[in-house]
Amino acid sequence: MATSACAETIVSADYAAPTDRYAHGILGDAIEWGALEITTDTGTRTFALPQERVFEDVAPRLVDLDQDGTPEVVVVETLNTAGAQLAIYDETGKIAATPHIGRTNRWLSPIGAADLDGDGLVEVAYIDRPHLAKTLRVWRFEAGNLVPVADLPGLTNHRIGEADIGGGIRDCGQGPEMITASADWSRVMATSLADGALTTRDIGRHIDRSSFAVALACQPLP
Repeated sequence: MATSACAETIVSADYAAPTDRYAHGILGDAIEWGALEITTDTGTRTFALPQERVFEDVAPRLVDLDQDGTPEVVVVETLNTAGAQLAIYDETGKIAATPHIGRTNRWLSPIGAADLDGDGLVEVAYIDRPHLAKTLRVWRFEAGNLVPVADLPGLTNHRIGEADIGGGIRDCGQGPEMITASADWSRVMATSLADGALTTRDIGRHIDRSSFAVALACQPLP
């Protein structure tokens, strides 16, 4: 898709306005974020959330979801009465989101975004409630909306109190795979999407974050 000559291009995004107004602390401390700062090639805009919302996340992610040559911003946004949702922002503000999980103190941890099934559209993936439901969910960004594609239980990528999120997406020459842990954290799992279905396989023992690094580098695990 051609990009308009006058369109702005997002070059970075950061969370701002640290706050303790949402008492969850899933990432190891009491601080979440009350605003998102998006910097484009023409300046910086700040999107401040209302009092009942926070960004409950490690960092914003820049991904070209609509494949127009410029990125959008992927975040975790939480409503205090309904938990987290995966949300998409551009330089104009929030443009798409998944439903909130449905109750307070329920969170999701992103895995990443890619054209997971080779259909020409970008999917985004996350673990829904990585400490409880431990369910991989994949959504497709299509015509400006996030459309559900497939779910698979039994996977996780975060433990309560960790300040980062494990795993990610790799392509070792056979197409994209989502790298997570098994639900009991004993194994590293590689999951792929094809024909609307998720298939997962055990690729080795999980020891610590180094196990994910080895897997993402397409190296063998013990």
